[in-house]
Amino acid sequence: MACCSAPSASLLSSNPNILFSPKLSSPPHLSSLSIPNASNSLPKLRTSLPLSLNRFTSSRRSFVVRASSELPLVGNAAPDFEAEAVFDQEFIKVKLSEYIGKKYVILFFYPLDFTFVCPTEITAFSDRHAEFAELNTEILGVSVDSVFSHLAWVQTDRKSGGLGDLNYPLVSDVTKSISKSYGVLIPDQGIALRGLFIIDKEGVIQHSTINNLGIGRSVDETKRTLQALQYVQENPDEVCPAGWKPGEKSMKPDPKLSKSTFLQCRWR
Repeated sequence: MACCSAPSASLLSSNPNILFSPKLSSPPHLSSLSIPNASNSLPKLRTSLPLSLNRFTSSRRSFVVRASSELPLVGNAAPDFEAEAVFDQEFIKVKLSEYIGKKYVILFFYPLDFTFVCPTEITAFSDRHAEFAELNTEILGVSVDSVFSHLAWVQTDRKSGGLGDLNYPLVSDVTKSISKSYGVLIPDQGIALRGLFIIDKEGVIQHSTINNLGIGRSVDETKRTLQALQYVQENPDEVCPAGWKPGEKSMKPDPKLSKSTFLQCRWR
């Protein structure tokens, strides 16, 4: 599930057990992670869809989580931040505004270290970091964990449920201020939803998606969207149709000129 510019985000969530890795035990303070029942947290007029829970649960229940109410709208300046991070097994400082005028940024949030879905996303982005580097783009991962937790996870090899060395920094948002400023924080749990933001070289958010806790993101789609963004910025009199990829025909934002492209897309 994703959203781009809604003023608030109320998103479905599956059983929190799916977050945790079966290979590594979670710290005691994480074992109590729970998602509030919709009947207690939201008005009755809001409904939720039933979800099939994982094998750890014998019954079906519906859950809803409510993220921060203020989302950074696409087209607005990305909230700046400076925070500690782990890169190349060292502690560094990361300041978002230092990329302005230099690089595009893929900024993605994930709930917690030493969990189940998160390492599949983090390592997938790392394995393809060179492809984003070719597009003059840096990747930054963010969670509410400390730099010490990030370091421990990086120093754990993948076969043991860790990340191994990464090709980009993992930012520590222990104050939760970054997650809150990007509208992905679940306040009553203190963790972030799976938000992803593409920020251009001017420091403007050009794309955002927010997935529920149990839904991983696609590196392929992130790269395709980035390429489409860069294309329309380099060709301001053109737009990219659905599913556009480099080398395919773009469109002119004109009723007559776009007609042929529209027909090709329709019957493709």
